[in-house]
Amino acid sequence: MRVTFLGHVGMYVETEGGSVLCDPWFTPAYFASWFVFPRNDRLDVAPFLKPDFLYISHLHHDHYDPEWLIENIDKSTTVLLPEFRVNHLEEALRECGFSNFIQTEHGAKHDLGGLEITILAMTAPADGPAGDSAIVIADSTARILNQNDSRPRDADEVKNLGPYDGHFTQFSGAIWYPMVYDFDAVEMELLGRRKRTDQETRALAYIRDADAAFVFPCAGPPCFLDESLFNLNDFDSDPSNIFPDQPTFLEYLKQNGIEGGRLVVPGSVITLDGAHCSVLHPDGDASPEAIFSDKRAYLEKYRADQESFLRTTLSALPRHRYDILKELSTWWGPVLETAPLTRAGVGTPILLRLTDELDSKGPPLDVVIDFPAGVVRAAVPEDVFGYTLTMDRGLVEWCIEHNAEDWVNEIFLSCRFTAHREGSYNEYVYTFFKCLSIERMSFCEGYYASRSDDDERFICGDYEVQRRCPHLRADLSRFGTLRDGHVLHCQVHGWEFDLDTGKCLNSDSLENEIKSRRIS
Repeated sequence: MRVTFLGHVGMYVETEGGSVLCDPWFTPAYFASWFVFPRNDRLDVAPFLKPDFLYISHLHHDHYDPEWLIENIDKSTTVLLPEFRVNHLEEALRECGFSNFIQTEHGAKHDLGGLEITILAMTAPADGPAGDSAIVIADSTARILNQNDSRPRDADEVKNLGPYDGHFTQFSGAIWYPMVYDFDAVEMELLGRRKRTDQETRALAYIRDADAAFVFPCAGPPCFLDESLFNLNDFDSDPSNIFPDQPTFLEYLKQNGIEGGRLVVPGSVITLDGAHCSVLHPDGDASPEAIFSDKRAYLEKYRADQESFLRTTLSALPRHRYDILKELSTWWGPVLETAPLTRAGVGTPILLRLTDELDSKGPPLDVVIDFPAGVVRAAVPEDVFGYTLTMDRGLVEWCIEHNAEDWVNEIFLSCRFTAHREGSYNEYVYTFFKCLSIERMSFCEGYYASRSDDDERFICGDYEVQRRCPHLRADLSRFGTLRDGHVLHCQVHGWEFDLDTGKCLNSDSLENEIKSRRIS
């Protein structure tokens, strides 16, 4: 088996039974906030444009690149579809021109003639935009797990599909937290350190569960080339930065007894044959040494090369074309009507404060999402907000113009906003912004309504505790760690629970309380 790494988590897998192109990403994403790191814009892609199969793990823009797919990939290619509960991925790929699909079954092995594939679909509201997935690809020479940035919650299911020769997995951050919040410097550093540690320990847990002979860190980090975001890059292995790079994580793996870690950069060619692995890197400016020996200089050059693209992208945002309050009220009113559980979960009004980056002297436009009342309205003096989200109105007008039903996959991942919150993190807030259509919200409400108590228990220190995390049902017997004797920490998403009271320390929602009892 031969795997050519294309950047981020893009790869071209050549097997005895055909080729699989996975998650090719080349177009800068999220309003030109995210760029592929290391850069892949100079990669010769001609050998990869007529694969036998195409696999897109989910619809986040660093995995699904419609502009590149439309322009480059043979539309007769057969697409491998995860078993998602909504068909947004298939619809999006049909819009790109693809028409040949294989609908896979979650966890089932599919024999494609000398090539075996298995796709694991994750379908909770927090999994990608209404779905995320991982794929196992195997022939007689090797078996690989391409986990990308998915978070399987059944470790036994993943392990039972092995043994694996190669494991491709995320290790770095892919989120706006904590950077966009108005925390003071001390708290920001503390939260950044905690987030980075959680990412590393979660990735290590997945790596140990998969137990592959060789591990290839990927699916991040992106890099940020806009001047306003450039400081988000991790230039000096800052322990409070959530975007560590590949060499940093490979060193972390060595420190934790994992000797099979291997570096890949765009253009690296991996050959796997049973227990044998070789990696051939590109040379010159695309070599690992050229990239990582002076990362700041590398990114400065990359930024200079992309300056025109950045300027063009941001200047093209629509401004003052729409009555934003009227548009959002008309759009979101029916969505709020179908969302009693989400509205109750949010529990307070949220303020969208919309500024104009081209007219900094003008007053902001305040738009209130009144979750208790189920309406979008203007602000009034007596309002008290659980969250205040401040962003450029151009981003919002773009979402209105394009009917963007998932603002997490547009505005929030761009990190082009700031946030203030009162009290604990509230998952329902960002879930709402992922589900800005009646179809999406109906799926989400159905998920919340179907969450039931889990009767499985396990022993955690002096407590008997429900095995599944009440947040997104991660297996706490594998991903839970105990601190201070009574606080259970879930490594999958960083949620914590006081086992004496059952209270979730990240959220005030009663739905996220855990069932536990002291046994000694």
